[in-house]
Amino acid sequence: MAKLVATAKKEGTLNVIALPPDWANYGDMIAGFEAKYGVKVHSTQPDANSQDQINAARQLKGQNRAPDVFDLGSNVALANTALFAPYRTTVWKDVPGHLRDPKGRWTSDYTGYFAIGYDASKVPAPVTMNDLLGPAYKGKVALNGDPTQASAGFHGVAAASVANGGSADDLAPGVEFFKKLKARGNLIPVDPTPATIASGQTPVVLDWDYLNVAQTTALKGKVDWKVSIPEHAVVGAYYYQSINKDAPHPAAARLWQEYLYSTEGQNTWLRGYARPVLSDVMRQNGTIDKTALAKLPKASGTPVVFTEPQLKAGQDYLQIHWRKAVN
Repeated sequence: MAKLVATAKKEGTLNVIALPPDWANYGDMIAGFEAKYGVKVHSTQPDANSQDQINAARQLKGQNRAPDVFDLGSNVALANTALFAPYRTTVWKDVPGHLRDPKGRWTSDYTGYFAIGYDASKVPAPVTMNDLLGPAYKGKVALNGDPTQASAGFHGVAAASVANGGSADDLAPGVEFFKKLKARGNLIPVDPTPATIASGQTPVVLDWDYLNVAQTTALKGKVDWKVSIPEHAVVGAYYYQSINKDAPHPAAARLWQEYLYSTEGQNTWLRGYARPVLSDVMRQNGTIDKTALAKLPKASGTPVVFTEPQLKAGQDYLQIHWRKAVN
């Protein structure tokens, strides 16, 4: 670690991409890393999606501006493992085996449940996904990201599928749900952001619970934003951390991984309402932030979490059927 820290400090910079400061508390994560190690974090395209990260790595290959690290949705990560440099952090073995690549190319970092965020002053409280098909939601529902490219969008289709008799092996009911949602004029073609929520452009947002809950806090006193994890449709997914094999700052990239999986880094995600991958270990050893843990939204039912084969099959299905049905 001492040699890694010294080399990273010599490099002096870490390039990150697609890390909005209000996403899973990444603003504090970046500030904490910079303060601890004196390495400047250069953050670009904060609102980019998972596929945008991969595209940037390919387009900027060999340049000093290329991303050093990725924070990817599982479907995009598993399709691009050839771009990742294997690395095992000092706590890698504490991560459950099914949540890390045996070759060290990726490691799960944090998870959440798919949720409905909504402005309680503008729409009735939705309890199920199918409530959103009602006339009260006309022109008001936004899905975070293209399901063929972004993990949030993909799992939005998954949640709708589970709510309508589908499963991780059958996304057809989810595609049909969004086809109906669009046909009824309820689905709007806007990629939601904190700005669209604050302005009232997207009164209902389908997104991860940790992002929706963060808006509840950020908009307190301005927008009556509430969060509901829909009944009969609890879907979870981990994001994956990886290092660009062509990272211009390889030591800083590895030091960033060490920081993310440290107690400090894991609790930083937790304070952003994300569930860190080492939370069970931290509960056992007493290092978890109990105050932050108590603030997580409650969900009823066993979460559906996709396996690697299910993710691949689901991604392939959406590549063929999504745009034909919804766009």
